[in-house]
Amino acid sequence: MRAWRVHRFGKPSDALRLDDIPIPDPGPGEVRVKTRAAALNYNEIDGCYGRYITVSPPVPYTLGMEVLGIVEAAGPGAEQWLGRGVAACAKGAFGGYAEHVIGDAGMVFDVPPGLDDVAGAAFYFPFHLAWLGLHTRGGLKAGETVLIHAGAGGVGSAAIQLAKAAGARVLATAGGAEKVAKCREFGADVAIDYTKGGFAPAVLEATGGRGVDLVFDGVGGAVTEESVRCLALYGRIMVIGFAGGIEAEDRPTLTPRALCFGSISLMGVMLAYAGDPEMETPAPGFHMLPRRVGEAVQ
Repeated sequence: MRAWRVHRFGKPSDALRLDDIPIPDPGPGEVRVKTRAAALNYNEIDGCYGRYITVSPPVPYTLGMEVLGIVEAAGPGAEQWLGRGVAACAKGAFGGYAEHVIGDAGMVFDVPPGLDDVAGAAFYFPFHLAWLGLHTRGGLKAGETVLIHAGAGGVGSAAIQLAKAAGARVLATAGGAEKVAKCREFGADVAIDYTKGGFAPAVLEATGGRGVDLVFDGVGGAVTEESVRCLALYGRIMVIGFAGGIEAEDRPTLTPRALCFGSISLMGVMLAYAGDPEMETPAPGFHMLPRRVGEAVQ
């Protein structure tokens, strides 16, 4: 089968090579998907440059986290998926840019009815992560005000739509006039161009100085720090990613003073479901969500 593999670190045109490699076989609790479409995430770019520490297999390796296709083979315990059209996360969060992809059944979901391959491939990670951040972890309520960063991106645009559907007032940030216009198209009540001197003053002006109840932050770094200035009393910051630079993943950002004096909550979200009930047992520092949570989101 053909697969796009990282052979050396650098820009994608230098790092990637289209190789012929053997078709893999699924193990227990795994499926093999015949790929029809695949999504491109910031993490794939970081993987090409070798700066994504969380997913960093030895080179050469096949890039790609999430795919859409038909389950053509299944290991013991995953036979119910045979022949179904699915969106899946590649095993280990790499290996997706190939004609045949192995995935853990716990991270496999039926493609929602009515979506074609392109829309279906774009649905899984953005809408699951947005729902987990806004609702499962963030506890967003109708009538609250939410600030969504990178609102023109995949996850940000999903979050705008879900927050509006929940009855929230939505403020969104983006870089440049075109992206700001996109945020409005997705339903943002207020769209802010952060390239014009940050975003905190505009957020406070839009909320009459009160601030927002929830920040949906997929950027990290300095954006997280500035977001503290945008929070109302008992406000919550949801850290869902690091699009502003993956190096922020392992760099201290907020001080205890900011959390204490602001009377705010800082919470994290990881999109990873455990198909094996034994993996649902809490492990300090790394908690996968039960499969039933993903099924409720879907």
